[in-house]
Amino acid sequence: MLSEPRSGRLAAWGNALLAGLVSPDDAVLAMVGDDAVHRVEGLPGESGPVGLTLAMGRLRSLGVTGLRVALPAPGHPLGLSGPPEFNARALEAEEAVVGFGAPYGLVPEVYEAGPDGDVHVEVVWHCLPVREAPPADVPSLGEAERELAEALREATEVLSRLDVAASGPVAEAALDAYRARAERGRELLAPGYPPRAVRVLELAQRVGLLISLAYENGHGGAVSASEMAARVQALRPVERTARRAQVAAYNSSVEERERGGR
Repeated sequence: MLSEPRSGRLAAWGNALLAGLVSPDDAVLAMVGDDAVHRVEGLPGESGPVGLTLAMGRLRSLGVTGLRVALPAPGHPLGLSGPPEFNARALEAEEAVVGFGAPYGLVPEVYEAGPDGDVHVEVVWHCLPVREAPPADVPSLGEAERELAEALREATEVLSRLDVAASGPVAEAALDAYRARAERGRELLAPGYPPRAVRVLELAQRVGLLISLAYENGHGGAVSASEMAARVQALRPVERTARRAQVAAYNSSVEERERGGR
């Protein structure tokens, strides 16, 4: 949960592109990020995989006016609306993009290629039909911000109580990477998103960082099986809150547009 989901990048910059706020070249560059290449297959009217620029144009012509994010986990279909086939693929990938305005969604499949020391990542987005219905369990930005503030306090208290210290070389490297990313222009979202969405996403990433450090730092002072189980039980709802907030932030531009059209 620490790293930015690919679905978040694609939806955020796809929304900016659909709204005419960025050029196709800038949008695709941001969508791809550090990956080598992204393609989309299964698009209606296309016989094979196509690049992101053509794919975004095709989705627009099919009626897609916005993109939402789904970050599902077992027992929590966050951001999904069906049908079961799409939900199952999204759950396997742990993320998806759901079109707004037309019933199409995208699920990523990630490949690594190249020799050791020169591995690059390629992503194929599978276009599938989705059900036009409200996404599951997505809070408003205001709700997400309030829940996150409490979640951050809970996470800090749990880590302190169970002696899972955010220290050591691995934790320090993760913290340094987070700070460096936060200082690089702080462009967490694409143009067109409200400032509150940026604030919520940044806070969600901070909570996600704490959770990741807790899981990656071994068992800390939780030496018994019951203490380890207690830690997992305590952190799971905090992780769930952070995922919900991420989805709320990424989806906020579509939600604002939808409210404005009512």
